[in-house]
Amino acid sequence: MKEHIDALYENRKLSELKDYLNDINFADMALLLETVTDERKRIFLFRLLTKENAADTFVEFDGDTQENLIKAFSDNELREVLDEIYIDDAADIIEEMPASIVKRILKNTDSETREAINAILKYPEDSAGSIMTPEFVDLKKDMTVEDAFKRIRRTGLDKETIYTCYVTDASRHLIGVTTVKELLLSDYEDIIEDLMETNVISINTLDDRETASSALSKYDFLAMPVVDMENRLVGIITVDDAIDVIQEENTEDIQKMAAIVPTDTPYLKTSVFETWKKRIPWLLLLMISATITSQILTTFENKLASLSVLIAFIPMLMDTGGNSGGQSSVTIIRSLSLGEIDLKDILKVIWKEVRVGFICGLSLGIVCFAKLMLFDRIVLGNSEITFAVALAVSLTILLEIMAAKIIGCTLPIFAKKIGFDPAVMASPFITTIVDAISLLVYIGLASLILGI
Repeated sequence: MKEHIDALYENRKLSELKDYLNDINFADMALLLETVTDERKRIFLFRLLTKENAADTFVEFDGDTQENLIKAFSDNELREVLDEIYIDDAADIIEEMPASIVKRILKNTDSETREAINAILKYPEDSAGSIMTPEFVDLKKDMTVEDAFKRIRRTGLDKETIYTCYVTDASRHLIGVTTVKELLLSDYEDIIEDLMETNVISINTLDDRETASSALSKYDFLAMPVVDMENRLVGIITVDDAIDVIQEENTEDIQKMAAIVPTDTPYLKTSVFETWKKRIPWLLLLMISATITSQILTTFENKLASLSVLIAFIPMLMDTGGNSGGQSSVTIIRSLSLGEIDLKDILKVIWKEVRVGFICGLSLGIVCFAKLMLFDRIVLGNSEITFAVALAVSLTILLEIMAAKIIGCTLPIFAKKIGFDPAVMASPFITTIVDAISLLVYIGLASLILGI
């Protein structure tokens, strides 16, 4: 594709190039133009797109590309793009632009659009109101189906979706919802009030945007109505916006679970210094917290030195405990994000993880005991591996896995209860805690069983 465009561009076959570019899907077009390193060439290719395709493509660009294009646009070109994009997309663009660009954007929009953009921007960043669009089809309950179609034809061109239509009263209160499918299958004389669904599921403007996105997924809606505190319909959240939110939230959770401060900037566009700033805080915290493990080793070094073979199993025990805790924490964090569990379920979660931990610990303990006695002692001839040593190591595995499972399942739940992101309590953080507990259990059992 890119080679063909380059060939047409180099040979100045502009008419053919324009037709070819406008046949490409706008999402693919955005990715393609972002790979063009020559800024003048990129702008030239963008200007060959039709107004509609240009607007759709522009929305898909990253912030840097949008900023560069806006700087190159004339006021007329900028106005044409802004006229074609939806209000929520315009608000998203403004949020990422520097003040000078924002002033120019607002200067080239009409007063009605500016008012709508400002209405979205006033909502908290992570709220449903911040991702909604005010461009929806609204009907009145006393309309006939014929009246409804007339209104859809008259106003639908500028709406983000026309399939789902919302019924409001004179004060814009949301009282019902219907679909174009329902209208198509009804007679022209039928009244909207008789067709609409009155049990409308909606989201408040101040609800978390992740909650709104989850609701869209739960109910399989194409759009979710957003109402204010007085149940007045102020906007809708469409499924494409919900997918973006889910993707952003999942990316953020993955970064937190890997002990990285979240960032919206793509990896290749993040500088080395910025990457360092995002990673170093947690690395410092985890390094300092790991000194607890070192302190435990220092405190009991005489006991461990009296039977040096015990030291060889410390890395294995710590890794096993950390892995076990990580499994539980990731599972619970995911369940919390999907709304499958809550604080009230903590006893059920602990009881389940205790049983899982016991079975896993018993299985690994038996395998470890057999390996130490049959392979290490008999095959390798390591006489230091005695029955007591193997028993101490194997019992430690059983107990540390049960402890790790309990810690891994409870910390994320408590974190969410007190207002922290559960993803913070993921593998790196839990591993540090489990490491310390594993050492204490190991040394305690070794002292009891081996008498050191």
